[in-house]
Amino acid sequence: MTRSVRVRTTAGAVVAVGIALVLGAITLVLVVRSTQTENVRTAATLRAQEIAAVLSTGSTPSLAVSAADEQLIQVLDPAGRVVAASGNVAGRRAVARLAPGRSARVHTPVDEDEFVVVAVGTDTPAGPRTVLVGRALADALESAQVLTQLLAAGIPLLLLVVGVTTWQVVGRALAPVAAIGDEVDAISAAELHRRVPDPGSRDEISRLARTMNRMLARLQGAQEAQRRFVSDASHELRTPTASIRQHTEVALAHPARVTVEGLAEPVHAEALRLQRLIDDLLLLARADEAGLALRRVPVDVDDLLLAEADRLRQTLRVDTSGVTAGRVLGDPGGLRRMLRNLADNAARHASSAVALGLTTQDGSLVVTVDDDGPGIPAESRQRVLDRFVRLADARARDEGGSGLGLAIVTELVAAHGGGVRIAQAPLGGARVVITLPGVQD
Repeated sequence: MTRSVRVRTTAGAVVAVGIALVLGAITLVLVVRSTQTENVRTAATLRAQEIAAVLSTGSTPSLAVSAADEQLIQVLDPAGRVVAASGNVAGRRAVARLAPGRSARVHTPVDEDEFVVVAVGTDTPAGPRTVLVGRALADALESAQVLTQLLAAGIPLLLLVVGVTTWQVVGRALAPVAAIGDEVDAISAAELHRRVPDPGSRDEISRLARTMNRMLARLQGAQEAQRRFVSDASHELRTPTASIRQHTEVALAHPARVTVEGLAEPVHAEALRLQRLIDDLLLLARADEAGLALRRVPVDVDDLLLAEADRLRQTLRVDTSGVTAGRVLGDPGGLRRMLRNLADNAARHASSAVALGLTTQDGSLVVTVDDDGPGIPAESRQRVLDRFVRLADARARDEGGSGLGLAIVTELVAAHGGGVRIAQAPLGGARVVITLPGVQD
């Protein structure tokens, strides 16, 4: 591709410059020929006017010309007869029949050269006379011819210089592109840490290199996140499957000591845990692949919050005094799962109390879920929204969950056009704040 661009650019420059030079050369030659011809015509006119002025006084002008002058002079009467002439056309008929004030280019008997002949009229004591003065165009035409030959020889040389210069300049300009292409070809899925060379300039090539490096950084980050996701998911799935295997192996080894209920209860609990984990992983996978497709209907968020409060009151004190009426346009199942995860997270870390709140601010619904647990350090509040993240006090698998609850909340809130943040709760623990676009009644 680099060679193709180089060839096309060089060819384009040579063609463009060539066309400009040819047109300029033609124009220059025409202008030079026209200027030289006009100079010859002007000189002939001045000479004819001098002779006419002398004739008008009744005197006899000098019509002598030298060979170096390359001119001719004739004086004609009204009938067109030659009454006086320079020595080089003596005894010859008029070289042209022109009205006074006119001029023409003619071939004369003098060496068969081309002359510019001008006619100037005057009144003399002997009657009207027309003075013809002709000057040769040989020098003017020769100058134009020499200029044409010089341009014909110089233009190809100049085009050669333009082509070589353009080839070299474009080659140097595209060298970083070739280096970028070679580096990109060498980068594989296992070497996304590599970066393309940045020439460090401020042109388009440097911007291309920086853009590609940012793209590689995003790909590397996505690959690392995917690897961590697979690793963490495999680790999380291993725990319930190992527990199920342990209980079944004990039952097989000691069938007399294990009852059906004794085996079914822990296996059923681990199977439910495994099912919840798989559902969470599938939801996150769909969110990563193409986003979450949600059904949009008006949903009363206060009803969902109060339902979660009734569920938590079986084991905790739940304060719902801060819940007011609020409605959003969203997916009922997704909103229910989001609030369920928030409630379970608060219950898992609470000591004895949880507080739920719902207010409206500037047309948006603000959901708050507080607990009186140990809280979350400020430096970890953003990190706990990521996947498979547990803080030091939530490392136990049975009590700490899978580390996907808040990550799922984040995805569901983003799909509804809202935001999530974590703060300090008035109860002393953590406060999760959800902001969702409200629906005007």
